Amino acid sequence: MAAQPRDVVEQYVKLVATGPTDDIVKLYAADAVVEDPIGSEPRRGHDAIRELYAALEHVSERQTEIHTLKVAGKHAAVSFTLVTKFGDQQMTLSPIDIMEFDDEGKIVLMRAYWGQDDMAVTKQP
Repeated sequence: MAAQPRDVVEQYVKLVATGPTDDIVKLYAADAVVEDPIGSEPRRGHDAIRELYAALEHVSERQTEIHTLKVAGKHAAVSFTLVTKFGDQQMTLSPIDIMEFDDEGKIVLMRAYWGQDDMAVTKQP
């Protein structure tokens, strides 16, 4: 049975916080396209998508929280927050990810809507 979009999105947000990168990549179809952030050069296929998420592996402290998740057929939109900590810096990113799924429940298209106003870097005591 194919994975349901809601389950895939919830797993995706969880894995962004916990990894590993290969588990995130497995959520995508082999020829999937990721545009993160929207307007950037699209990444096609597992190798290019892996490069994007591999950057998270170097951040030991990550947390995510879903705020809103909407599913309509083979499409989903999720608003969530990613908080990363490295040294005395904390970065908070609040994107809205729009996803499209194939019949097997794999992500075929993901566009992350966020800009500089959706990212905050603060110094921790």
